[in-house]
Amino acid sequence: MTRSDPIRIAALYNFTSFDDPAEHQPGLGSICAENGVRGTILLAKEGINGTIAGSDQSIEAVLEYIRALPGCAKIEYKESRAAKMPFLRMKVRVKKEIVTMGQPDLDPVGDVGTYVAPEDWNDLITAPDTIVIDTRNDYEVGIGTFKGAIDPETQSFRDFPAWFRDQRAKFEAEGKMPKVAMFCTGGIRCEKSTAFLKSEGVDDVYHLKGGILKYLETIPETESRWEGECFVFDERVSVTHGLEVGTHTLCRACRNPMGPEDLKSNLFEDGISCPNCYHTRSDEQRARYAERQKQAELARQRGEQHIGDPPLQIRGN
Repeated sequence: MTRSDPIRIAALYNFTSFDDPAEHQPGLGSICAENGVRGTILLAKEGINGTIAGSDQSIEAVLEYIRALPGCAKIEYKESRAAKMPFLRMKVRVKKEIVTMGQPDLDPVGDVGTYVAPEDWNDLITAPDTIVIDTRNDYEVGIGTFKGAIDPETQSFRDFPAWFRDQRAKFEAEGKMPKVAMFCTGGIRCEKSTAFLKSEGVDDVYHLKGGILKYLETIPETESRWEGECFVFDERVSVTHGLEVGTHTLCRACRNPMGPEDLKSNLFEDGISCPNCYHTRSDEQRARYAERQKQAELARQRGEQHIGDPPLQIRGN
C-alpha cells in the first residue's frame, strides 16, 4: 500500500437508532452506484456498518451522505488504500444487527468499556493484572494476534457470550478478573463485547480504540506487540504494520485465509480446496468448485468479471 494507490478503502461503523433502517437502503444504494463505490453496507435498528472502496472523491461523497443520516454526523471510519478495487460489487443490506452477537438488550452507545488509544495499549496489555481477550473468530486469530492474548476459538461472534460465561468462573478462581482488555479488527465488535461484560457485572473493562487496524497504522513495528498479520474483510485478505498488504490469500472454496505454506500443500487447488477445507468437503462439492473456477478463468481470459466468483463478506469486523 502506498499513498499514491488510487483506491481508497473506508471501514466504517456507527451505533445509532434507526426507526426504520430499510428507509435508508435505497438512498445509500443510489449514492454508491452514482459514484462507482463497491463493498458492503449493513443497516439495522442499532446503526450502520460497512466497508466500501472507490476513488477519493467518490468515497467522500458517500461519507458525506452517511453523515447526514440520523446520529451519524461523527461516524467512525478507518482508511487504507489499494492498487486495485478490492470488491466485486456493491451491496446494501438490512439486518437485525450490524454485528451479530445475539444479545438484544445491550447498550453499545451509553454503556461500553473504556477506550484505550493505540499509544497506551502496550502498557495496558503487559500489566500483570490484565486479561487480554481477542474477540475475533478462529480463522482471524489463526493468522495473527497480540502476544499473550487469549483466543476464545469461536467460529462466530454469537459464540462469545457463552464462551465468556463459561470462562468467567475460571478467571475469578485464578484471581484474574479485575481488568479485562479486549480488541477486534476495527473496533465494532468490542463496542458490543465490552457492553456485554458490563451487563454481566464486569466493570473494569477496556478496548482498543480503532481496533487492530489503527494500532498497526499508528505503532512502529519495532515497538509493536502484534504478531503475524491481520485478516481484513476485502480482497487484500490481510495487512501488516503500516497497513501494508500481507502475504495471505483467500481459499475460494471455504473462504478461509491461506498463508504461503498452505499454497505449497498437496491439498491446495486454486478455487477448489485448501488444507483447511479439503477433508470437510465432498467430491461432489469439489467438482462444483472446479466448474466454477473454470468459468471464472474463462471470464478472466475474456476480460470479464465472473459474477459467480464469491466475494468476501462482512462477518462482523
